[in-house]
Amino acid sequence: MSSSPEEKTPSKQTAAQARAEFEANRAASAEARRERMDAAFGGGIPGRAIGVISWSATAVFAVVTAAAVINPEQFIGEFFLVAVGFFAAGSLLFAADIALAAARSRDDLMGIGGLFFLSGCAPRSVQLSLLGSLIAQLVIACSGAAARPFTPLAFGILVPVLGLSLCGFWAVRYGLFPAQQPEPARRRS
Repeated sequence: MSSSPEEKTPSKQTAAQARAEFEANRAASAEARRERMDAAFGGGIPGRAIGVISWSATAVFAVVTAAAVINPEQFIGEFFLVAVGFFAAGSLLFAADIALAAARSRDDLMGIGGLFFLSGCAPRSVQLSLLGSLIAQLVIACSGAAARPFTPLAFGILVPVLGLSLCGFWAVRYGLFPAQQPEPARRRS
């Protein structure tokens, strides 16, 4: 007794049906996200200064890294000061991000993906700009360290802490997170 495809039970989905349902849900979710972002940030995107700071730091880091790779004897001191300075600033800002996020998490549901990678909490333009700066810092740091291995250029690997902490600062200050749901009162027995 063979069963034809028409005789399948309604609870069984074909792969094509499951894929179509997934794509429809994804499109609806993306549209809902766009509507939320437009409602929250329709009048303009706040925190532009954070993006400017992030890209400015990336540009300074690129210049001192290039100079230190080309002429390490002359520019390694400047490179070291910039790398350690950006790492120190990023570390302090990172600590502030955590403290501010802890305070904000009493009212909002915040996750690490949203907090530091702006996943679902920032407009796409902000997310691309800040994460683009972070990725550029990572590429510059790894390129500099690879160009002159076993030199102080390895300290450049610390610089992306600044880019990551600026992402977190934007999210803590301006990110759109869902509100915490109050926990139902438990009955005591």
